[in-house]
Amino acid sequence: MMIDGYELNLSQEELDDIFAHKLRQIELITPEFEDYKNLPENEKKVVAHLVKAAKIMNDVSLEQDHPLNRRLKKALEKEADKSSHAAKALRLFNCFNGVAGLNGLDPEPIQIFKGVKVLTGRNFYPSDLSVEEFQTIIKKMLQEGKIDAVKNILSARTMVRRKGAELEGIDYTQYFAKEFSAIANELEVAAHYTSDEAFKDYLGWQAQALIQNNEDMDMLADKHWAVLQDSPIEFTISRENYDDEMTPTVCENPELKAMLDNFGIEVNSKDMLGVRVGIVNKKGTDLLLTFKEQMKNLAGLMPYADKYKQNITAGNDLKQTMVDVDLIALKGDYAQCRGGITTAQNLPNDDKLSIKTGGGRRNVYHRQVRMSQDKERTKKLLNALVSSNLHGYYNPEAEHIFVIGHENGHSLGPDSSYKNSLGVYKHTIEENKADVVSIAMMPQYVKAGIIDEKTLKEVYTTWIVRIFLKAKPQLIQPHRMGDLMHFNYLLEHGAISFNSENKLEINFAKLPEVMNKILAETIEVQLSKSAQKAKEFIDKYTEWKDIHAYIAKTLQEIGIKPYIEIREYF
Repeated sequence: MMIDGYELNLSQEELDDIFAHKLRQIELITPEFEDYKNLPENEKKVVAHLVKAAKIMNDVSLEQDHPLNRRLKKALEKEADKSSHAAKALRLFNCFNGVAGLNGLDPEPIQIFKGVKVLTGRNFYPSDLSVEEFQTIIKKMLQEGKIDAVKNILSARTMVRRKGAELEGIDYTQYFAKEFSAIANELEVAAHYTSDEAFKDYLGWQAQALIQNNEDMDMLADKHWAVLQDSPIEFTISRENYDDEMTPTVCENPELKAMLDNFGIEVNSKDMLGVRVGIVNKKGTDLLLTFKEQMKNLAGLMPYADKYKQNITAGNDLKQTMVDVDLIALKGDYAQCRGGITTAQNLPNDDKLSIKTGGGRRNVYHRQVRMSQDKERTKKLLNALVSSNLHGYYNPEAEHIFVIGHENGHSLGPDSSYKNSLGVYKHTIEENKADVVSIAMMPQYVKAGIIDEKTLKEVYTTWIVRIFLKAKPQLIQPHRMGDLMHFNYLLEHGAISFNSENKLEINFAKLPEVMNKILAETIEVQLSKSAQKAKEFIDKYTEWKDIHAYIAKTLQEIGIKPYIEIREYF
């Protein structure tokens, strides 16, 4: 079937199979959700305007992701009422929130339209720009003294377009002026209705940041957002840069990297934008705050802590807020469910001006995402791959504790000047670090009386089962690459093993020693500022072995649902 000149790549039968057997749904809250119904009427108006803002931002992320996204989505919507094939393709488009994406199982991205592929530079860069041409142009512009122009091109907040034989970076506030203005308007109306003064302040600053080409405004908005601890409504404009594979390639060119360093030009991958709307869950948030109390202690226990400055503390204050959230809307980057979905987030990232100028961070946890468990499949997994003596230690709630440790782990360790120097490997190393911090520091929570010894074993077991991989990951999947590294490290150092039936055994006594060892090695890589050392570290521990193939085959036989559909009701 042709849609606006492009042929659908999947048949109706293939789409039917996806939706019948390979799709898991995540149900966000409805207007009947008790905490929503208990909101005052003015705060319900706030929610309505924030959801409108989120929907507009989704168009922005579609544009950032692929040059054909918005055009082909409109074409699918037009044909969906007339064709069941188009309607099913539109449904898959909405799962990916784009024309193509990894499903976490197949090695190559799934294409909804024939020949419409995921691009190295997404739509941040011209679709016909190769890595080689990109680096050549940047080098030539530097040689000609066009330093500010190169800074714009390598900024996290620009769309890059051709300008004759050169490139130019166009700030998001200019490129998306129409959309950003509409979003700002919704935020200003929401600010008018809310009774929460801190939240009102944040919305006002965020609205201004969207209409001014000024990184200082983003900084101020971020700082006001990062201190929100007691506001009942959650609203985030996320800016994360996992998707841009073009920008960090300049760090792989030694000559070009040296030139950039000489001119003091920082290399930041492009921010893919997303919006989260929700209601803060008081009980869940209270649990998070018990872990927060340990952050300063953990900072002092980090390997090589004397070689870098921790940026989460200011005097006796801890610059970290944490909330557990019942979700109303996930749009933009959050809705790009391509082999996974965000369960929690620690923002702003180190490359943001608010962090560089002493601002704090905020962790937000997604209740509806983590509560979408397939209990029957888990039972089959444990029976097939885990020794029976460990079954009692598998507990989905323990995974939440691990995730809390992971998000806190992002706030610990070397800052962005170290991380960004690792080029295309920085995200894999950083996600590896956050995971390792969580597990290595978990005994400290036992010492503090936050969890007990049984829960500690539950965290260990549930995490290790969690890193069983259903397919060999790629570098663009930093979390999964990290999982492979952890698994191989644990196996090599005797913390885990597989018995004669190929079922997992865990040496609980050895785990703390091994996890502290990999944490120290990870920090060493970040401190090295060497992309080559990062590559060597990743290559060393990402070998795909027979045991991985066996686990992946077993998981696929049990049944995998690699596609995710978010169901929203506002």
